[in-house]
Amino acid sequence: MLALNIPGRGQFNINHLVLDFNGTIAFNGELIPGVAVRVVLLSKDAEIHVITADTNGTVAGQCSGLPVSVQILRSDDHTGEKGEFTAGLNGSVCIGNGANDASMFEEADLAIAVAGREGCATATLMKSDIMIDNINDALDLLLNPKRIIATLRK
Repeated sequence: MLALNIPGRGQFNINHLVLDFNGTIAFNGELIPGVAVRVVLLSKDAEIHVITADTNGTVAGQCSGLPVSVQILRSDDHTGEKGEFTAGLNGSVCIGNGANDASMFEEADLAIAVAGREGCATATLMKSDIMIDNINDALDLLLNPKRIIATLRK
């Protein structure tokens, strides 16, 4: 568990990290360099879930050997499905960039938008707690939680 006490916001006990795949931890279906090592480190403190429509059909191969559970979206409502998945988790941080990540951001205890090379949907950005420009820096926030505290304290 990752415990965060953010002045003016309270105590957050993070048990789950939910990661969007394409556009967030992967670009053109390939894991972004540096992500795997950070995921392994973070798996010591949280259960990690990768949730995706698997547009490129690569998530299984790219996440093979990583300590993550992969959730492939099956419905026609990816936004709703991501929100429902996250609502079932107790203590979650979500990281994403796409419009279909907006509802999971609403359900998360902490939401981090990543602009990255694909950009970030405005709807998702507006529901985020923090916006950052690349996934490795976003994951580093969780590895160095005082950075989150410094950003979000009131």
